Amino acid sequence: MKILKVENLNKVYGKGESEVVALDNVSFEVEEGEFIAIIGPSGSGKSTLLHAIAGLERPTHGKVYFYDKNIYEMNKKELTILRRQKIGIIYQFYNLISTLNVEENILLPIELDKRKVDKKKLDEIIKFLNLENRRKHLPSEISGGQQQKVAIGRALMINPTIILADEPTGNLDTKSSNDIVQTLKKANKEYKQTIIMITHNLEIAKLADRIIQIEDGRILENL
Repeated sequence: MKILKVENLNKVYGKGESEVVALDNVSFEVEEGEFIAIIGPSGSGKSTLLHAIAGLERPTHGKVYFYDKNIYEMNKKELTILRRQKIGIIYQFYNLISTLNVEENILLPIELDKRKVDKKKLDEIIKFLNLENRRKHLPSEISGGQQQKVAIGRALMINPTIILADEPTGNLDTKSSNDIVQTLKKANKEYKQTIIMITHNLEIAKLADRIIQIEDGRILENL
């Protein structure tokens, strides 16, 4: 089942001589359960594309459909609810709340949405992430790789339609990077989770089901 369609997406910054085309007529579709890697050099438009898909950055032209609904026809409140309930976002620098422990950070979107906490699911996710002995630790008390696992747990906890991961290994050493990608791969298989991952690392990208190569804001290959 198709859950995401990106149609003729363009993003232009500036005007005249200072004009920069960050996205140039980008189009692709995502099927439910796919694990897609978007790869390209720094400045290629990868993160701009991911932010446009998440509704965080409005494109100059083009459309993004979730289940045939154009998200750019939504108002600000509707977009916020969409992200909170349907889109799990994982950032390079984790974006954890320093005063909240592991468990509290994972539950944050649920608490913000005023939904009832599914304690069984929370326990299951913490076990899945191998963080049983860290659930009461603050972010400063665990490693970078463990912090990124907390960010993955936070995304999984809302049972999102799709997870968008923006350079999730960009701040980690090789061993931790491999662990994080394997965790995402496992989430894709065990939770049937649809994932789009931005990376500049081809070896990491090869672990995905499909690779989209982007350069100068254009898709060069969709393999």
